[in-house]
Amino acid sequence: LLVDLLDLNTTSEVFKQHKLSQNDQLIGVQDVISCLTTIYSGLEEKHKDMVNVPLCVDMCLNWLLNVYDSGRTGKIRVQSLKIGLMSLSKGLLEEKYRYLFKEVAGPTEMCDQRQLGLLLHDAIQIPRQLGEVAAFGGSNIEPSVRSCFQQNHNKPEITVKQFIDWMRLEPQSMVWLPVLHRVAAAETAKHQAKCNICKECPIVGFRYRSLKHFNYDVCQSCFFSGRTAKGHKLHYPMVEYCIPVS
Repeated sequence: LLVDLLDLNTTSEVFKQHKLSQNDQLIGVQDVISCLTTIYSGLEEKHKDMVNVPLCVDMCLNWLLNVYDSGRTGKIRVQSLKIGLMSLSKGLLEEKYRYLFKEVAGPTEMCDQRQLGLLLHDAIQIPRQLGEVAAFGGSNIEPSVRSCFQQNHNKPEITVKQFIDWMRLEPQSMVWLPVLHRVAAAETAKHQAKCNICKECPIVGFRYRSLKHFNYDVCQSCFFSGRTAKGHKLHYPMVEYCIPVS
């Protein structure tokens, strides 16, 4: 989809340009195509070799409809469009949290339980469409909403700072987003360590280091397939590195 080439600020500006301010409003396919065409035309100027505008628009539209309009009514909510694109845009994680909060907050820049619920509901549809929702606590976002407001003494509304502090704890409904960022960071990471099982060196991707055995490292493919060596048990604690450390 190449949405990872799109920075958050540009995404936000395109929404303003297309006058997408009424979050509860339904938007038809033609309007979604118009918005996506603006986005990808801008990306094409910066990444000529990578961006095929008609193909990208078609692919992204299909993805948005799969996530937010699986019954193919031909309409999705403006807020769903925004949250879907912003979640996958390029940007620092906390900056992304700030933008997402701003989209659902009221004019006072505060967010109540209903608004937070709508944000979490739209966000969880992304892993749901990939068949991964069970790994993130299922589709029920109520426990996450409750935990956020309990952390803030059950006040009727929360600020952006309180929301970001809560998101740092990686709540169940939203943990897929920091995980996605770690996966992206790890894709090209090279660690100066050797896998104790398959002997890959350097380890590329995620590196897992044992807290029980000295100098015991495992690459991501051995870790995810549950392979062990040297009497190391699967339940022993491991540290995950997505970026190289000294």
